[in-house]
Amino acid sequence: MSDTKTRPVLWVTRKLSANTERRAARDYEVILNPEDRLHNADEIVAMSARVDAMLPCHSEQFTADVVARLDPRLKIIANHSVGVDHCDLDALKARGIVVTNTPDVLSDATAEIAMLLLLGAARRAAEGDRLVRDGRWTSWSPSFMVGRQVTGKRLGIVGMGKVGRVMAQRARGFGMEVHYHNRSRLSADLEAGATYHESLDSLLRVSEFLSMHCPATPATRGIMNAEAFACLPDGCVFVNTARGALVDEDALLDAIESGKVAAAGLDCFAVEPGGNPRFAEHENIFMLPHIGSATFETRDAMGFRALDNLDTFFAGDEPGDRVA
Repeated sequence: MSDTKTRPVLWVTRKLSANTERRAARDYEVILNPEDRLHNADEIVAMSARVDAMLPCHSEQFTADVVARLDPRLKIIANHSVGVDHCDLDALKARGIVVTNTPDVLSDATAEIAMLLLLGAARRAAEGDRLVRDGRWTSWSPSFMVGRQVTGKRLGIVGMGKVGRVMAQRARGFGMEVHYHNRSRLSADLEAGATYHESLDSLLRVSEFLSMHCPATPATRGIMNAEAFACLPDGCVFVNTARGALVDEDALLDAIESGKVAAAGLDCFAVEPGGNPRFAEHENIFMLPHIGSATFETRDAMGFRALDNLDTFFAGDEPGDRVA
């Protein structure tokens, strides 16, 4: 790809890591976004007539309507994300557009955030931080800021893919007992002593802590609804670092307000950016702005994985992370 006259034209839709952008500029005729601004559907469609490939993030929506209007020049969408729920995969496949993602490389970073949220929710971190920052920490007693200990508790994991398995490993380090629900049971070596539950209801009933790690699909959207929260033990802690679409937020709020859920740690929301303003009314909801994979190391790894898929495609081979 050293000859600029023959290099594919690549649009990098958002501002990525400096290392990723340098590599992209080395190998492609690249269109960058140094202002890191969002692009609407019409802009995405217009750009498709100028480029051979796009390297988008979850912020770009490839709905059926958008896909129907894409120019035939566009051959591949190499996502800078694991989740592809922003892409209508069936529509893209029907148009003959290859779609890839970036699995595996963000598992450690996301599991770290999940543990941060789990510990922060259990030990009232957001509430304590505000007390100190606002100058309201004026006394102490043995009954002050008492939270929930995680050691020895049962952790339920919904979705035992790579992130879920890393989360299980981290939780064992805190002496937690790991249970999980997955589409199918893992092999014994991957299970690593975790207890498998064939049904979600069975997992929920034993989960003193529950952490979501499954993708958002038609089968999982709204999976945590009122009925699901009712199955959890009283006073449980709920954590979500996967996708906001998994959760009925009204049902979660009801569970928080009733005390069924003692605390929640959330890194993703039904509406992003912005989140749910009703959550801010509750001291026992610990929130982060969808930063599960936001480490320098992981951002480089995600960018490079997307570029690896592009390199493979333009070399005439099948990308390893193809999802459509």
